[in-house]
Amino acid sequence: MRIFLAEDAALIRAGLVEVLASAGHEITGTAADADALRTLIGVAGRDGTLPDLLVTDVRMPPDGTDDGLRAAIDLRREHPGLPVLVLSAYVSGPYVRRLLDDAGSGAGLGYLLKERVGRVADFLRTIDMVAGGGVVVDPEVVAHAMRSGRDGPLADLTPRESEVLRLMAEGLSNTQIADRLVLSAAAVSKHVANVFLKLDLPPGEDNRRVRAVLTWLRAAEKG
Repeated sequence: MRIFLAEDAALIRAGLVEVLASAGHEITGTAADADALRTLIGVAGRDGTLPDLLVTDVRMPPDGTDDGLRAAIDLRREHPGLPVLVLSAYVSGPYVRRLLDDAGSGAGLGYLLKERVGRVADFLRTIDMVAGGGVVVDPEVVAHAMRSGRDGPLADLTPRESEVLRLMAEGLSNTQIADRLVLSAAAVSKHVANVFLKLDLPPGEDNRRVRAVLTWLRAAEKG
């Protein structure tokens, strides 16, 4: 897989390059600030050499705020289909919601806490899922949102449905959820259908899994 990496901390950037290269991935370029990220991905887009995945930190120069996140969202709009994995040190519902609000293009999206990178197997699994078009939210962010957001339609979910929604938000498929919870495929399909029904997401609704995740993120932000 061809990956572009944006991270302002030199040691972290070098460590990520080593982890990804050791797993057989090609690093097409790196950036230490959001301006360089925008420029280099822009050049790649014009040349027809966009990476298979963009991995970027949230907080980067020049402002040191959410420059990386804003650049990633803008680049996805300029280059539809570009999968993005955002790394952050913060369990921040607003950051995640801003990223997932841009999920309409259907391309892969992910939000992962930096501490998760140290769990190399989890990190590489997320890389594969996001590059493959999936949506993944860090389990700790998911857990925080589930604890905080129990108002509105979320209050109607049963404990099992809430558990299924949490695993959906982590990017797991129905089959993976069935394996994790030791349930039959039919039982998981029923729980997922109930989640969609209670969150008022009819069968014709696009990206229902993403919209379900957004529902509890918005509830958590209010909480």
